[in-house]
Amino acid sequence: SQMPHGRMPLPSFRKMVEDTLEQSGAQLRTFCQAFEMVTPSPATQPLNPAEERKVLSLVSKHGADKLYQVTSNISGSKDLDLTLQRGQIVALLQSVDTKGNTSRWLVDAGGPRGFVPAGKLQPY
Repeated sequence: SQMPHGRMPLPSFRKMVEDTLEQSGAQLRTFCQAFEMVTPSPATQPLNPAEERKVLSLVSKHGADKLYQVTSNISGSKDLDLTLQRGQIVALLQSVDTKGNTSRWLVDAGGPRGFVPAGKLQPY
């Protein structure tokens, strides 16, 4: 009763909430599209000798079809998460985490192995 809409009939309140959520969703989609245009995927750049050796090692262990490039910096926040820099090359080990979540992939970063968000990887 202390809320501004506390005395509003339930159908009117529900309609107002649905309209607000729809408007917020549209704004979020617009923001995401604008963000994608501002931050393009990294172009393939020449690798330094150490990085090239790491990539060759990953190819020999896992095959070229398993290589992915990190599209934006990743800060690991959970146990077994990796922290990686944009442009790094990793090899896909599993496209699912231990709980069956397909949005976190297990990768080999040429030494450390751990989980990263699948949405921040693109085929190399």
